[in-house]
Amino acid sequence: MDIFGNSTNLKGDKSKRQLRTKDELDFSYADTINEGLTKIEEKDIPGYLYFFKISIAMLFIILMGKLFYLQIVFGTANEKLAEGNRIRPRVIEASRGEIYDSNGVWLARNKPDYSLSIYPSDLPKKTADREDMLKKISETTGVGYNDLKKSIQEKGNYFLDSVVIKEHLSHDEALLMEEKIAGLPAISISLSSSREYVRLPGIGHILGYTGMVSENDIKSNKNYLLSDKVGKTGVEKSHEIELRGTHGVEQIEVDSAGNILRVLVKEGNINPISGNNLTLYIDRELQNKTSEALLAGMANARTMTKNEINSGVVIVMDVRNGGILSMVSLPDYDNNLFSTKISDTDYNNLVNNKTEPLFDRAIKGTYPPGSIVKIIMATAGLAEGTIAKNTSFDTPPNITIGDYIFPDWKDHGNTNVVRAIAESNNVFFYSVGGGFDKIKGIGIDKTKKWWELFGLGSPTGIDLPSESSGLLPDPDWKQRVIKEPWYIGDTYHVSIGQGDLLVTPLQMVRATAAIANGGKLLRPQLVKKITDSNGVVIKENSVDIQREGFASPEVIETVQQGMRMAVTAGSARALQELPVSSAGKTGTAQFLNNQKTHAWFEAYAPYENPQIAVVVLIEGGGGGNETALPVAKEILNYYFSR
Repeated sequence: MDIFGNSTNLKGDKSKRQLRTKDELDFSYADTINEGLTKIEEKDIPGYLYFFKISIAMLFIILMGKLFYLQIVFGTANEKLAEGNRIRPRVIEASRGEIYDSNGVWLARNKPDYSLSIYPSDLPKKTADREDMLKKISETTGVGYNDLKKSIQEKGNYFLDSVVIKEHLSHDEALLMEEKIAGLPAISISLSSSREYVRLPGIGHILGYTGMVSENDIKSNKNYLLSDKVGKTGVEKSHEIELRGTHGVEQIEVDSAGNILRVLVKEGNINPISGNNLTLYIDRELQNKTSEALLAGMANARTMTKNEINSGVVIVMDVRNGGILSMVSLPDYDNNLFSTKISDTDYNNLVNNKTEPLFDRAIKGTYPPGSIVKIIMATAGLAEGTIAKNTSFDTPPNITIGDYIFPDWKDHGNTNVVRAIAESNNVFFYSVGGGFDKIKGIGIDKTKKWWELFGLGSPTGIDLPSESSGLLPDPDWKQRVIKEPWYIGDTYHVSIGQGDLLVTPLQMVRATAAIANGGKLLRPQLVKKITDSNGVVIKENSVDIQREGFASPEVIETVQQGMRMAVTAGSARALQELPVSSAGKTGTAQFLNNQKTHAWFEAYAPYENPQIAVVVLIEGGGGGNETALPVAKEILNYYFSR
């Protein structure tokens, strides 16, 4: 029997058989073994191993293909991606445009501002290493560990841009800090700018201030960065588009620790573009003089009324173009407090102050106008034909309607419209509005129409945010809000600027200017022109006439004569001492259930060729001729004596 179990007769077949060589035997043996193993595999190995073998082969093919794809097909692109791990785009902050007064003197400018920033993506990736590094950074910089960690977590551990962790460092503090952080990864000193404002009374309400961009800001403008500062109030907000520049970008090379190695010169670098500069109509010296006069007037009112008086407004407007030359609302605030991060103490002192220094009374405060509204009522009565220039009738010291008495401050006797304006005759204007004796009166509907023609009841359109509209009462409003019908007494009250009628000081200076310039209702403007960083004029604002021709020249001239007579022979005779001719109208408006009165005065000058209009309001200041008129007189004297 051979090794494979076959029987062999060695003796009997010896003559016929030839013995195999060793090689033949080995080949035959191996071949037979392989054949036997194949038979075993086919019979005994499970089928799922076939799929395993096929999967291994396919995986190998895929891996080879992927390797070919990454290294050959997209090799160049991936090289650039790898380069991005060490080349970081850095934003170059654009300078914000500056703001100047009408004479080119700065009102708002930029100053260097150093900050300590951290790049979260450059911190160690392992949690333990990251925590250790943050503790080390905290100890070195003095920034609280929890504050540091919170600042990073708000942006994310892999946030690529910088996160400011300590701002408003002085130059010396920045140099010292730079020495301390040398060798620390992910942290650096960055240079930006902050706003500096001239400290001038009332300028905070006009200019406003900038602050860190908010979530709503970013939603409204996708170009904002998280580190941007934007206008929050005042001109800074209303002219954000013009003042804001366009940031640049440069490529910087950093090492594995985030330290800057060099600035690269690449095609992707973009130079920043500075914001445009604004030149206002505001005259810095006049603004200062206006505030001095108002403060003196408020002090005088305190002495005369024995009341605590802290609030007042003065506005000076160019009647030819609507430019606001001066606008002071007191009390005011220092907007430099907001140019850096305002302290909790300072902020609470502002918002909890009962005098409301953050409130701009010039454009947001609403008050009963008192007798200064009579220039509108006179225009309405003349234009509607209820009275004529020569209409004259006896005006007793009061009117009695049923059980109610509507008083005047004296018996004016026989009066026409010119004299009624000059003497501030209540009975005459009761008659114009609601009727009396032979005067029919124009009624509340036509009265409201003329209020609106002079711009009352709606924002003036000045280039400042959050302007108030005031309130124009009528029968529908009273029924809807107070749930009462409209009475003739209501018409009498609003005809002399009392009752529920509310206006802003800015609305009244515009109405005064409309009388002065012959019947043109102008949009008040703060910005005179816009220039680029090189001084090239981009835009020069022109006169914006919102309405004209709504009253005839003859009607306007008659009202002008009445205001002029107030100076020559009426309630504003103190203005005769000015170096130029002028026209004016006093006003005293009751409030707080007639317990106190606001002091008003409106004027323009010169009378023959008007240039400016002035409106003065002293809250609770008593009689307009006693406390408000002297303020206007001082301002007019200063303006025309320079």
